[in-house]
Amino acid sequence: MSEPVKGPASYFPSIEKKYGRPVTEWKDLIRSSPLTKHMELVSWLKNEHGLGHGHP
Repeated sequence: MSEPVKGPASYFPSIEKKYGRPVTEWKDLIRSSPLTKHMELVSWLKNEHGLGHGHP
């Protein structure tokens, strides 16, 4: 039997469902951004792409 997913990866299914894009797309988008600091990226994702902050 496989171990349950823990940590941030456990949020991926709810993110994909809520925002309609696979996490791999979000990761590619982040990698293509010129931003490098965590909170800059968080703000950009929230402001430009409508993502929330934190997912249960």
